Amino acid sequence: MRSDFKDLTPKQIVAELDKYIIGQHDAKRNVAIALRNRIRRLMVKTDIQKDIVPNNILMIGSTGVGKTEIARRLAKIANAPFTKVEASKFTEVGYVGRDVESMVRDLVEQSVHLVQAQKNEEVKEKAAASAEEAILDILIPPVKAAGFARSVAPSSSEFNPENSSDEELNERTRERFREKLRNGEMEERKIEISVKQSAPIGVGMIGNGMMDDASMAGLQDMISGMMPKKTKKRKVTIAEARKILTEEEASKLIDFDEVKEEAIHLAENNGIIFIDEIDKIASKSSKSGGGPDVSREGVQRDLLPIVEGSAVNTKYGIINTDHVLFIAAGAFHVAKPSDLIPELQGRFPIRVELSSLTEEDFYRILKDPKNALTKQYQALFESEEVYLEFNDESIQEIAKLAFQINEEVENIGARRLHTVMSHLLNDFLFEVPDTIEANSKIMITKEMVQERLSVLVKNRDLSQYIL
Repeated sequence: MRSDFKDLTPKQIVAELDKYIIGQHDAKRNVAIALRNRIRRLMVKTDIQKDIVPNNILMIGSTGVGKTEIARRLAKIANAPFTKVEASKFTEVGYVGRDVESMVRDLVEQSVHLVQAQKNEEVKEKAAASAEEAILDILIPPVKAAGFARSVAPSSSEFNPENSSDEELNERTRERFREKLRNGEMEERKIEISVKQSAPIGVGMIGNGMMDDASMAGLQDMISGMMPKKTKKRKVTIAEARKILTEEEASKLIDFDEVKEEAIHLAENNGIIFIDEIDKIASKSSKSGGGPDVSREGVQRDLLPIVEGSAVNTKYGIINTDHVLFIAAGAFHVAKPSDLIPELQGRFPIRVELSSLTEEDFYRILKDPKNALTKQYQALFESEEVYLEFNDESIQEIAKLAFQINEEVENIGARRLHTVMSHLLNDFLFEVPDTIEANSKIMITKEMVQERLSVLVKNRDLSQYIL
């Protein structure tokens, strides 16, 4: 978890989300409270701490209104392990397909990556120094006489090549090359390094379908640990060698057992699982005796123990999901939240309805967020030294047309802006840099937007906008 995260209040969390997501204040408010409650729970000193469970959230809203983005940004603010899954991809236990426990295993994988990245950062300087020595050993192999200990090379005023030993000459040469390496003068020079190679192990048929993913992964790790480690020679540039060797040296400095323990603890206390398309596993109100509804209900029943809190076996160890925050989301166009089985409804006590985006929302989405689509396209053009500008009227016109198309065809929310912007700017993107050269300036006006897009709206020939 971010070191400064404990100081973030719910209002500050909402302010952070506002930088990327327009509107949906109610949803932001609820996820901010849920996130702050995790910090409050960890600050509780009495035994009741372990009994305080998170209030899982059910987001209801049509596609493209920001459900996934809110959850993803929330995880980034907290620097917490986050995994997004689609409920429709899971199958009931006993059927071919992914079982619901795989989402918890994915969460632990994410947690391991987070902890490893943090540990790598801690040992980065030591690993880089070791990698530098390894590269110098390849470029200038050290000369060591009996009892010789490497010392600092004498200064140029004291140094006399004729009276110096091989060891001193070697050391001075290494120092000169070390300076060149640090100044980046040898980045493109190629050297040969030895890289550890793990032989691929095919154990897919051992379980014959009777082993779960965690057991299979554990078996593969055990067999790979027993196999002798092979090395192969690779000829790479010094820049690539530095990266490869730094990673190898860092892995030697990190205690992986400690990484696994921290990752399990992080996933258990800070993990967020986002279950999308949960409405697709809701059975219709009119119950049928069989068919797909049976499997949908089975997936819901499999979800119950995971969401309520259970122990799941992963290749890194057992994780308890009691304090994992679950955020479910769905459009619920056909099914209703009440079509979920009552037990699962009870596991998501907080329900938030996300409103459809208005024309004003579209305008703000194009203008305000740090990663606004207009800013993304400007960055793409600037990479070729072409400067793209939008006047305020053009942004209003784009928002108006995107909203109009959503109203007349299919409402896909903010995703409509991607299609509209792509159609508006594709000709320019094609002509850069052949026709439109560097240092050119492109100004997007209201008239240009109307000319390129309005004809399609008037004719209602909108097939290319239907994603």
